Amino acid sequence: MMTAAHYGHVIKHIEPAHLAALPIPIPKREILDGFNHRLEDLLKKRNRTEELMREGHGLYEEAIGPVDAKGGVALGFSVSAQALFTGRRRLEAEFYSPAATAILNRFRAKKLRVESLGDVTARIWRLTQFKRVFGDEGAPYMSADELFALNPTITKRVVVEQADNADDFFVKAGWIVMARSGQTYGLNGSVALMTKRHESAFLSDDFIRIMPHIDRIRPGYLFTALGHPTLGRPLVVRCAYGTSIPHLDPPDVAACPIVRLGSSVENTIADRMEETINLRAEADEMENALAADAEDLTRAFLAGDQEPFDR
Repeated sequence: MMTAAHYGHVIKHIEPAHLAALPIPIPKREILDGFNHRLEDLLKKRNRTEELMREGHGLYEEAIGPVDAKGGVALGFSVSAQALFTGRRRLEAEFYSPAATAILNRFRAKKLRVESLGDVTARIWRLTQFKRVFGDEGAPYMSADELFALNPTITKRVVVEQADNADDFFVKAGWIVMARSGQTYGLNGSVALMTKRHESAFLSDDFIRIMPHIDRIRPGYLFTALGHPTLGRPLVVRCAYGTSIPHLDPPDVAACPIVRLGSSVENTIADRMEETINLRAEADEMENALAADAEDLTRAFLAGDQEPFDR
């Protein structure tokens, strides 16, 4: 009903008056109270996930210490000629950005042990592109837009039988996937920690799959080291190449530095981040159940069943 009320041609609009006019069937008080209590439990779980995320990031920041990145790509900075002729011999300014350089200098100044991502993972890879054939009976399809959204609505399903090596497009709980294209100030380089809920989804080829070595590093800690907004992600997105739509490649991602903080600190961070991801999945299931029950009530109302409603 809301989409039917919008207006406009290319860019659709909807006004407060349209929403105010929408009919809402009101069920009995005891049903409403049940929904309210379930919603309160859902919000508590959502809030707890944010608290745990902040705690995990805070512990990571505390262990590394303050990082002072002076200047920026727009302001200009200098790089030694020697740095340009080592490793991958990158010539883009972004690869040597002050933010990334300051993080690496902090690792060295504090004498923290650093390993490459490739050293702590069993495999880092991406899949080739495939022809997308969608159908009502296919596997749920997730692109970066869905994966990094809060409890997204899955609107597309892929016919698995038509894709070569279709099983390779599914993931396992404990893996990490990384968006490999897009803007470096957007989703490019963003990471997500996979749960059991993701195992039934057909993931886009536009993700880099990362399989942690469980005996070397906890997935929750690796998720933090790669995805921390100021101490992790800048080390990833500096490796992107291209102008209109920058891309990341597995060899560059495998070379990303992962700082090691000792088993005690890493396990504490991992505990919080892994609990965050699990609670988020539980909250999604609670939200979906609430929506499903509300839909059932609406269908009952439209079918003329007045029992759940005040007459």
